Amino acid sequence: MSDLDSAVELLRTATDVTLLAHVNPDADALGSALALGLALHRRGATVRVSFGSPDTVPETLLPLDYAGLLVPARAVPEVAPLVIALDTGSVARLGELGDRVANTIAAGGNVLVVDHHASNTYYGTHHFVDDTAVATAALVAALLDALEVELDSELATCVYAGIVTDSGSFRRATPETHQLAARLLAAGVDPDKTARELMEEHPFTFLPMLSTVLGRAKLDKAAAGGRGVVYTYVTLEDSANVRPEEIESVVEIVRSAREAEVAVVFKEMQPLSWTVSLRSVSDVDVKDVATALGGGGHRRAAGYSAEGPIEPLIEALLATLSR
Repeated sequence: MSDLDSAVELLRTATDVTLLAHVNPDADALGSALALGLALHRRGATVRVSFGSPDTVPETLLPLDYAGLLVPARAVPEVAPLVIALDTGSVARLGELGDRVANTIAAGGNVLVVDHHASNTYYGTHHFVDDTAVATAALVAALLDALEVELDSELATCVYAGIVTDSGSFRRATPETHQLAARLLAAGVDPDKTARELMEEHPFTFLPMLSTVLGRAKLDKAAAGGRGVVYTYVTLEDSANVRPEEIESVVEIVRSAREAEVAVVFKEMQPLSWTVSLRSVSDVDVKDVATALGGGGHRRAAGYSAEGPIEPLIEALLATLSR
């Protein structure tokens, strides 16, 4: 169901391209979009890169926009000759920009989906999807190779941002991942600077927020078939003085609890409107859990959205994990 050759042919002839990342974009989604967008921009195409929400670009990802390709959601045309959705398993993950997919297809345009989620719904007209890829950025690297684009430090840094974050700092890397990383380093990536800016540096306001959120963390050793679940939540009040990057990083700290196979963080994005991040160590396929609750993702990293008071949402999650 995935065709590299067809995808490359679309890209070779593209003159006007809209690249879309999922809502609350991470380094893989936006790094992938900006890498491919930059390559097409250099080939002479009109290129815009965007995402449905939030209204601002994550501060840590802004340096990846080397050519000024990012535009706000309101500036994305209703219909485009070619829409490319990256790192996005379903139309719903595009948020308010999801209608661009239906509009473009209805108008006779093309929608290319480039993704590595096993839960991808194949909602475009063309697909380059491989759930064995460590990151969508790895698929973008394959597209750049097929287009005979020579990697330089800017393109390589965009791709590396997706690889280093989605591989868990190479903990989930394959031999092919390391081979690609070697090429990216040779092209000019500064691995220490890139990883530090993306994953390690936080403003001081992160610390009191983290203290509050971790203070309400709970461990349910009986959950997930006795494998254990650790969970907490971040309210709008908690996140008032921190960046989205800080909120997204909480789950990586929560998952360090040795007694739990599964880690969960509920993040309030609007009053009583939550996005939920799930992580597992090895045994539990959290993708299946997220899918059952309306989301998707990977075996060890997935998510979904939910509405309502936090306690019933926690109960619903634990019940789903028990099943």
